[in-house]
Amino acid sequence: MTDVWTWPARIGVLLGTGLFLALLIPILVIQVRRYGATSPARLLGAAALAVYGTALVAYTLLPLPSGDLATWCASYGYDGAQLRPLQIVADIRERTAGLSLGATLRDISVLQGVFNVVLFVPWGILVRRYLGWGLFASAASALGASLLIEVTQLTGIFGLIPCSYRLADVDDLLTNTLGGVLGALVAPWVLRWMPGARTLAASRGTPRPVTLWRRLFGMAVDYLAYTALAGVLALTIGLGYYLLTGRAAADSLAVWLGTSGLAWVLVFVLPLVTGSGESLGQRTVWLAVVPADGDGDGDAGRDGHAGGDGRARLAPSARLRRGLAGGALWGLLQALSDAATMFDVGALAPAQGLATTVATVLVLAVLFTRDRRGLSGKVAPYRLVDARTLAPAVSPAGPPRQARARRSRPSR
Repeated sequence: MTDVWTWPARIGVLLGTGLFLALLIPILVIQVRRYGATSPARLLGAAALAVYGTALVAYTLLPLPSGDLATWCASYGYDGAQLRPLQIVADIRERTAGLSLGATLRDISVLQGVFNVVLFVPWGILVRRYLGWGLFASAASALGASLLIEVTQLTGIFGLIPCSYRLADVDDLLTNTLGGVLGALVAPWVLRWMPGARTLAASRGTPRPVTLWRRLFGMAVDYLAYTALAGVLALTIGLGYYLLTGRAAADSLAVWLGTSGLAWVLVFVLPLVTGSGESLGQRTVWLAVVPADGDGDGDAGRDGHAGGDGRARLAPSARLRRGLAGGALWGLLQALSDAATMFDVGALAPAQGLATTVATVLVLAVLFTRDRRGLSGKVAPYRLVDARTLAPAVSPAGPPRQARARRSRPSR
């Protein structure tokens, strides 16, 4: 009996932790963009949400029938739902008549009812405090989630299983909703140590120091963006070719250019040559590139020029040096490594080793440069500053055109 109650919890911890780790980078990106920095407390809340959500699915929908589903349904399936409200009260009275208090509390019908309430208490806590919903909305979400679970059970996961493989019970709906309401009521006290999303978002524009964590996380975002985009492009091209021709796409130069080559251009080259030249990862963590001998606010120095917004930007030659000593070089070597694998070209075989070496050097350079500019920052040269310190410069030509036009309009 104990295993029946605990194995879904073990699944929740195991798979929920895996789900959280798989989504860790996107979660961190969302936090950095929404709050201006990461929040360890809300990161812990995201982990709890992943574990709880996985455990909830395990408790309510697993295990699934196996083997011959028709035979299984004939033996174990349910004909319909239990639609009589508070039938659980009558069942408890019938099963516990004449029992002692201790025996009553240990009865399976009592335990099942209590468990259905407890199961949704975390739902109310997380929705109220982590998501920031109100009491009524949190209660309504618990009702909606429980209703979805019961309908899923009743319809055999919407027809995937030819019967109701678990009993859909209106009392489960009531007890789950009660648990959600209780959780929402205690949430402000249980999770009072967790800052609210609005509180953190209010300081989104506050500049922060350029730390090692920000640099390494930005580099990780660039790496994952390239890898994910190349994979998505390969899947899209392969699936599209198969749908059009009925055959798998053969390895070709066009396929390589449309996958690894295009991913390299979009992730590394395009950000380098447009705007102020920050990579996707650097923009994600609010880092800005300014010429090393300029002040970042109009004074470009000898390796830069002033942009249209008055900000100092790297000159084209400095951008080229930055790319050859930074992520663009790694991306090119990685793309060539993909070509070596795709075409079995021996001359390109060293590309993977070179890509690994370059990545190692780039990371170590960030570790051992005091201002965290890394190798490309020394070669270009440039400095990395918090983008929020660079206020838009006022144009020396005067106020905006619309304002001047408004003032030049004759008075009546």
